[in-house]
Amino acid sequence: MASGACDVCGKTTMFGRHIRHTHGGRWERKATKKSRFFRPNVSKQRVFVAGAFYRLNICTRCLRTVSKSAS
Repeated sequence: MASGACDVCGKTTMFGRHIRHTHGGRWERKATKKSRFFRPNVSKQRVFVAGAFYRLNICTRCLRTVSKSAS
């Protein structure tokens, strides 16, 4: 897996645009657009899976799902 990826679902960095809407006036002065990253909220956790503890890079969404299914 990639360095910032979740080991459970494989979620990685996505790319998008940041658009400033503080522009005004005519069509010639369009909104400025900058490329940006959307990074998953990944943390290193010890997770109990199949009778053993594993140290995983896991995103918070998967961590919530794992803790929900464990209880």
